[in-house]
Amino acid sequence: MDSVTLQLGFDFGLVSIGLLFLLLVIVTLWQSFEIVDAYEKEALTVFGEYRKLLEPGINLVPPFVSRTYAFDMRTQTLDVPRQEAITRDNSPVTADAVVYIKVMDAKKAFLEVDDYKNAVSNLAQTTLRAVLGDMELDDTLNKRQEINAKIRKELDEPTDEWGIRVESVEVREVNPSKDVQQAMEQQTSAERRRRAMILEAQGERRSAVEQAEGDKQSNIIRAQGEKQSQILEAQGDAISTVLRARSAESMGERAIIERGMETLAEIGKGESTTFVLPQELTSLVGRYGKALSGSDIQQMEGLEGQEFDDETRKMLGLDDIDEILGQIEESAEMDVEELEKEAEAVKSGGAGADIKSADEVIQEMDEEPPEGEVERET
Repeated sequence: MDSVTLQLGFDFGLVSIGLLFLLLVIVTLWQSFEIVDAYEKEALTVFGEYRKLLEPGINLVPPFVSRTYAFDMRTQTLDVPRQEAITRDNSPVTADAVVYIKVMDAKKAFLEVDDYKNAVSNLAQTTLRAVLGDMELDDTLNKRQEINAKIRKELDEPTDEWGIRVESVEVREVNPSKDVQQAMEQQTSAERRRRAMILEAQGERRSAVEQAEGDKQSNIIRAQGEKQSQILEAQGDAISTVLRARSAESMGERAIIERGMETLAEIGKGESTTFVLPQELTSLVGRYGKALSGSDIQQMEGLEGQEFDDETRKMLGLDDIDEILGQIEESAEMDVEELEKEAEAVKSGGAGADIKSADEVIQEMDEEPPEGEVERET
């Protein structure tokens, strides 16, 4: 009985030892392999001594005496808590930011700095306060890109020693104090009112200028129309005056001849055979016939008004009366655009250059007698 019990105990002990040994082997094998993810690198230490960096994949390591420290090699985001700062012009502001970093050398990040994320975050906070303190309030609100560039430049040098690269820095918000915000709102409101008043004044000025320009153009067009009307009226008066003068001259000659005939009849009743005739009467009689000059009796022409010669008709424009009337009707139907063009031409001295005044027409008529008129005989 005792021998069986001892045998069973011995067998159980062997089984337990075998199981322990098997478990030890399994644990040893498990500790001998280290699996590294594709986006990581791990620092390996054996008995606390740095050995190497483990690359992604399966790596053999000494079991039980080694430790590994993983480093994420992807770009990482660090939030910089809101910081309070005093600007150069003594205005309090608050700002927060985001820093994008990447581990470039895992060995330095393991050996040169303790908790590189916390180190970079603290350094970014102090740098943000320093940069804001060197700028004025308006610059902190308007020059966001300049603030980002300065913070990144200040972070580059120390983080390079840690094997960390600062890829980007973005300041999210820069807020002045409430009192400053109210003052800025009042300033902005006043500036907007000032601009509105300036725009309104400019609009009124432009409207006044346009109205004055329109009145000017209207006066020019009205003056041009009055001038054209006066010119046409003067030409009509000149033609009427010449026609009346011609008619009076013709009627005067007829009256003189008739009076002369009556005088000759009275003289013929007397006994004297010697007659003295005025030169004007003989000249007029000579123009209409030679019945009283001692020559053969000819059929006397009718004592009617003389016809105008070609030069006089051309000068007076008698042949162009219909055309002139047509031009007057067309000018009455001219639209505003044509009148403006004509007014501009008058201003430059180009219009009306060929139109003769009434005095010029009468003077030319006085200086140039009609070619068809027969000189009186003396």
